[in-house]
Amino acid sequence: MSFAALTRLELGLATRRADQLERRRSVLDGAQGTHIRVNGRPVVSFCSNDYLGLAADPALVAAAHRALDECGLGAGAAHLITGHHRFHHDFERAFARFVGKPAALLFSTGYLANLGVVTALARRHSEIFADRLNHASLVDAAQLSGATLTRYRHLDLAQLEGRLARSQAADKLIVTDLVFSMDGDCAPVDALLDLAERYDAWLYLDDAHGFGVLNDGRGGLTPRARASDRVIYLATLGKAAGVAGAAVAAHSAAIDWLVNVARAYVYTTASPPVLAASLIESLRQIEAGGARRMRLTAHIARLRAGLADLRGGHLLPSATPIQPWVVGENAEAVRLSRALLARGLLVPAIRTPTVPAGAARLRITLSSAHSDDDVARLMEALHEVV
Repeated sequence: MSFAALTRLELGLATRRADQLERRRSVLDGAQGTHIRVNGRPVVSFCSNDYLGLAADPALVAAAHRALDECGLGAGAAHLITGHHRFHHDFERAFARFVGKPAALLFSTGYLANLGVVTALARRHSEIFADRLNHASLVDAAQLSGATLTRYRHLDLAQLEGRLARSQAADKLIVTDLVFSMDGDCAPVDALLDLAERYDAWLYLDDAHGFGVLNDGRGGLTPRARASDRVIYLATLGKAAGVAGAAVAAHSAAIDWLVNVARAYVYTTASPPVLAASLIESLRQIEAGGARRMRLTAHIARLRAGLADLRGGHLLPSATPIQPWVVGENAEAVRLSRALLARGLLVPAIRTPTVPAGAARLRITLSSAHSDDDVARLMEALHEVV
């Protein structure tokens, strides 16, 4: 028997369907990759964040098998009880060395990392300054912290400075994506660091989509940001790194503070040690992955050249694996996505509220594991359906 609250959910779902906003999950069979089977049919995927093709890489799989024999599956406890395995510890030290920061901390997911860091650094009398296009996890973390949340227009540093100058908060935290997940553009790290130094603020960089890809794989940290004690750097590890979780690197005192007060770290069971063992191998592959990154860069250049004269939409400026083809209306993005799927190409339609009204798009993501033929096939199909 239905009741009022359930009826409201059903009506809400019907409205979402009518507005082309309903989301449904696809079911993947087999390993992640560029050629996969989804909902029972083979497709070429242009929607994964596996930018370097490491998610099913044999070296990572072998590392996981070795670790399983040593440590089994579950961590069994929180990190501060008995869940902090040697693999977790070794990965944190290796990650800190790799990105050039004094210390690091491994979280189970990027969402938990953002909740943990932001709520540990910002409290009721703090003020958080956030780019309007930040990931939802950063928005949720800022709201959960109880601090004053001040949002500035996307990449508008003049507006950010004006708001920093007016702030009376004792503790200030500038929070930004480093590579923005829907547009593929990058935050100006050194200019943001200038403002953080001028107004005595922390600078928190969420590099979900840059780590493994930018700057020889070390992500979007500049030399200045790497050396600055006020910069806290996050890299998610389920995208280019091919595994799961997220690592935060910072000054040793900041990491020790997170170990003590970041609720999303303290009050959760540690991630399976086998994942940390796989991540150690992932770091090795990323460090030696120059050929993968060169192939990925070539795919990006080829796609952009091939779509330069295509009407009916436009590519946003991006030098990253995220290549958004903006078409405007939700219905048109859905039509194109379905037309490509009919041709065996999986490219998602991104609609409101994920992007602003009138900015619906196909979000094309490229991987070094794509072949030249895969990219050519996508370009040909886009010319046909657009």
